[in-house]
Amino acid sequence: MKTYDGPVSDHFDGLHFFDPDGSPPKSLGEMLRWQFDGRRQRAIWPDWAPSGHADTPPPRVDGDKARLSFVGHASWLIQTAGLNILVDPVWSERASPFTFAGPKRHNDPGIAFDALSGIDVVLVSHGHYDHLDIATLSRLAAKFSPRVITPLGNDVTMRSTDAAIRAEAFDWRDRVDLGNNVAVTLVPTRHWSARGLFDRNKALWASFVLQTPAGKLYIVCDSGYGDGRHFRRVADAHGPLRLAILPIGAYEPRWFMRDQHMNPSEAVQALADCGAQQALAHHHGTFQLTDEAIDAPATALGVALDEAKIPRARFVALKPGQVFEI
Repeated sequence: MKTYDGPVSDHFDGLHFFDPDGSPPKSLGEMLRWQFDGRRQRAIWPDWAPSGHADTPPPRVDGDKARLSFVGHASWLIQTAGLNILVDPVWSERASPFTFAGPKRHNDPGIAFDALSGIDVVLVSHGHYDHLDIATLSRLAAKFSPRVITPLGNDVTMRSTDAAIRAEAFDWRDRVDLGNNVAVTLVPTRHWSARGLFDRNKALWASFVLQTPAGKLYIVCDSGYGDGRHFRRVADAHGPLRLAILPIGAYEPRWFMRDQHMNPSEAVQALADCGAQQALAHHHGTFQLTDEAIDAPATALGVALDEAKIPRARFVALKPGQVFEI
């Protein structure tokens, strides 16, 4: 697999990317220990769990408003300032390198692909299959030819499969003008990246701060919590934040997932750290990647908010097809 080739930096050693304030991903041996531990308690998800919602977005949203439609898992359509922006779009049936195996959808995308119109920009956070879906990116390229903004190295993955994908790769802290007074900045996040056994951390991962006329949106597609410094630094560098999109799922067992995925109580702490006025939850309820039950993240989020004395309306877990407007 072709990989990134670029200069050494404070988070790239010439071959692998790393987070100076993070933790390396778990080893293959630890992965096998989790998967085949006889004491493993993996919740059984229903084969199909429809959300009961489906969105047909308007062609455009103009002015100083923003419309956020939850597609499912970590996929969103954000409409603002006349631009249509997709985040980590996955319309495929499986989050996997295979069409016949791997995590399978438990509900339909909240927007039918044919209901999309005029996609201008796609943000892809990193190379894991539940975030970087080549089949979906190829469909988008063929229909809309959008700009695809992604961290370093993921452009190589995309173009090596489909040269029509207009991938543009950027480093942490790079700011990209998207037009219409909208810009996105890539910011460090506590995670990692791989698409196979031999390319671990050979492409970069990131979160996004999207500057819009409706305010700044902090989009965290995948992240562990750590000591919270990543979230506090975003508040310091980019605040005030109008809204944060924070992951709440794929967190069990904690010994394995803690460094890569937040649980709901950590997501509530991340909201406090970044100081966003409003938060939306994602990264749950569509693909079973880990051991918790399908409804556990949303239920635990409510409990964590109550314990932190934060109104539940400030941090909402939408279902695919539901819409939030600011």
